[in-house]
Amino acid sequence: MFENLESNYDCANASEDLHQLKQQLEALREQQADSKESQEAINRLENQISFIFNKCDINH
Repeated sequence: MFENLESNYDCANASEDLHQLKQQLEALREQQADSKESQEAINRLENQISFIFNKCDINH
């Protein structure tokens, strides 16, 4: 998981970053952990993925 995605994010890294983020998200979802920490991690990953899609103008 990335610590901080900012407005100066380099979209040249989007393909690799999205791949890594999606893998992390899938792994968390497979654990089916219902803890607050797990849900927060899932939300954070989803937000990071959305940020990259929006920032780099990528269609979902």
